Amino acid sequence: MNYSELYENKKRGSFDFPIELYYVDEINPRYRMPLHWHLEYELITVLKGSFELSLDGSKTMLEEGDCAWIGDGVVHGGIPYDCIYECVVFDLGTLLHDTPVCSRSAAEFLASKNGFTSILKKGTVCADLADKIFESMEKEQQGYEWITVGLMWQLMGTLLSQKSIGQFSSESRGRINRLKNVLTYIRNHYDSPITLEELAQVAGMSPRYFCRAFSHITGKTPIAYLNYYRIETAGERLLMTNETVTDIAMSCGFNDISYFSKIFTREKGVSPSQYRKQDANK
Repeated sequence: MNYSELYENKKRGSFDFPIELYYVDEINPRYRMPLHWHLEYELITVLKGSFELSLDGSKTMLEEGDCAWIGDGVVHGGIPYDCIYECVVFDLGTLLHDTPVCSRSAAEFLASKNGFTSILKKGTVCADLADKIFESMEKEQQGYEWITVGLMWQLMGTLLSQKSIGQFSSESRGRINRLKNVLTYIRNHYDSPITLEELAQVAGMSPRYFCRAFSHITGKTPIAYLNYYRIETAGERLLMTNETVTDIAMSCGFNDISYFSKIFTREKGVSPSQYRKQDANK
């Protein structure tokens, strides 16, 4: 699975079943989840290990069996630790479009500020329903579409009934929206030289305030995050293409091959060439 698909503005699944399942383990080129967002909703479950999840700048640790419900537009990403996890991404607006039943509740759900973004701890009713959704999507038995959608409705109803309990508090939406602009700019221009002043201008902040705000939300300085994104992109291309290391480095915004190798080794623990060979041996 190419996890970078989550950056794309596209329909999930099919027109009549807009739900898609992703399985992510350590051999996945996007094993670490860069900060991103999309207009769809998302469920994440940890099958093994632990996962440090960032939601609109707030971090929480998901352990085996824990799940997260993530609303549309919420900036999220994470770091897995000896982890295998799954994601279900779905277009809730399409699922609820022109639904004659429970239209008022559906409207309330879609109008929620952060889509009822919540952490679903193992053993809770919501986590059990989420587990059943993943199980249905994995097995794809006859009628699984009906079962999946039915379970999704149950989960949304439970979240709505418990809306005063465990809702995730996010950072200021204005600050988050400015961060989205910066992340979009990095995604679209990572292959070109980018300065701190340039990113601060995109955010509409002074460089000093921008550095502080960006680090508070992402846990990295702007330039450190830029290098992180470039290295993640380079790692994916090392595994999925036959391009030379030099070509990949240049196309990911690194003009100095030695510096690229140094940053890559620091981030990944092995050199670019070793990283490619490790995957070939798996």
